[in-house]
Amino acid sequence: MADHTAGRLPARPNIRISLWAVVAGVTAAFALLPIAAIAFIALADTGSLWGHVLAHVLPQAAWNTFVLLVGSGIIAMLVGTGAAWIVSAYDFRGRGVLEWALLLPLAVPAYIMAYAYLDILSPLGPVQGVVRWVLGYSSPREFRLPDIRSMWGAILVFGFVLYPYVYLTARAMFLAQTANVVEAARTLGVPRSGIFWRVALPMARPAIAVGVSLALMEVLNDVGASQFLGVRTMTAAVYTTWIVRTDLAGASQIAMGMLAMVLALVMLERWARRDQRFAANAQSSRSMPRQPLKGLPALIALALGAAPILIGFAGPALYLIVAAVKRLEFAGLSASLVRATVNTVSMSAMATLVILVLGFAVAYAARLHAGGWSATAMRVASLGYAVPGTVLAIGILVPVAAFDRTLSSQWQSLTGLPGGLLLLGSGAALVYAYAARFLAISAGGIDAGLSRIPPAFDHASRTLGQSSTGTLLRVHLPLSRPALTAAGLLVFVDCMKELPATLLLRPLNFESLATLLYGEAARGTYEDAALAALIIVAIGILPVILLAHTSRSVR
Repeated sequence: MADHTAGRLPARPNIRISLWAVVAGVTAAFALLPIAAIAFIALADTGSLWGHVLAHVLPQAAWNTFVLLVGSGIIAMLVGTGAAWIVSAYDFRGRGVLEWALLLPLAVPAYIMAYAYLDILSPLGPVQGVVRWVLGYSSPREFRLPDIRSMWGAILVFGFVLYPYVYLTARAMFLAQTANVVEAARTLGVPRSGIFWRVALPMARPAIAVGVSLALMEVLNDVGASQFLGVRTMTAAVYTTWIVRTDLAGASQIAMGMLAMVLALVMLERWARRDQRFAANAQSSRSMPRQPLKGLPALIALALGAAPILIGFAGPALYLIVAAVKRLEFAGLSASLVRATVNTVSMSAMATLVILVLGFAVAYAARLHAGGWSATAMRVASLGYAVPGTVLAIGILVPVAAFDRTLSSQWQSLTGLPGGLLLLGSGAALVYAYAARFLAISAGGIDAGLSRIPPAFDHASRTLGQSSTGTLLRVHLPLSRPALTAAGLLVFVDCMKELPATLLLRPLNFESLATLLYGEAARGTYEDAALAALIIVAIGILPVILLAHTSRSVR
């Protein structure tokens, strides 16, 4: 009998490649590209210039950065943890307002707070004027307060702007602590005044470590506030080495040092959370009861809770409103401010759309292939959030500029016409930077929303004849719409406030609200920047309202 199988090709294995997994892998590769580019550029020889930077620039910048991180981290930890305990453990008149108002400093970027306090606390400002009037002095030559342009000024500014990161995480942990734990501690002889130190604080230590690490990463990302306040950090050293000294390799080498600091922060946060595991019996869990306060103790608690709000939000916001009104009465609404507002909204909206699409693709691939390499791709794609914007800008510039040069030369060889900078000139490089930096917010928020959809819904949809695309359109997208909306809002506001990457990668003649404010403040024309700062703060309040609503609904 003839063998009919002879000559046939061996059967190919049925390998199905998911489009979602491919998109997730490509997104992760693009997110990882700037970090790889920085490492490659840092290997270049900088000649004698790096020796000058290493001897005269880097030691002072590294020391300033270390002191700033330690000081602002301590302030943020003390203020955030204390405020979280006050609103979680005590009940007094005004506590409900403090509960959400303590989040308001999140609406004020550090560079705006520094800009506001430079004018408020200047020798000719209102605060020093009142102090001299009370003490009987008539001129700044006779008496003036210490200059806020100093390390202590920068520490206070960062501490009171960034404490909400600690407040959010610590308060969530305090609210999760159950009454039976407190009652057991009281039974074992722990006084009420010792509950915080002996029970609540040790259990909240992992959450506090997470909040402090997030705050410190924001300090490393800053370039505006530290420069306004005269503190030369490593971020400022990267900027000046690249822009002023035109030494990209030297700036990349400093950037690698900053990445090492970020890695150290992440490792420190994980070390602080080692062996920290707490569990509660869900069947018998009751929320920790608040201790009622009245009279003087209630006033003290209200004052302690209101002080961070006054320093971190109300004071700067009131100054911005007054300065903006004066500017409008004097010169009206300038054309440059209108252009900057349009540029900011349009660029942020475009970047938000791209980031939401990519974030959904990464999160959806991780859902479809749980535990596979798609989950790894999601973690890799989220690395950019831990990288300062200045560092990302350097890593993006080189591959983007190489692509522009290649495309320009090909266009010129084909048409004989000179080519331009397609990605750098159109703002695509800036959208790339925003995507690499804030993809973690989009992917994390959407992943949290998708995780609330039971897998049984997928099975039911497929049983009813829906394809995977139909399940996506008719089940997953409608149910994850709140998560998409929240993630989009957070990403939009973060793109609008981002200063370092915008400052370095913006197209020519492109001003955003953040860069306009930076330029005016650097020139000392504070009144002209007040309106831009006020618009940023007003839009920045939106995610704060969302966070406050979410935290109240979770309870």
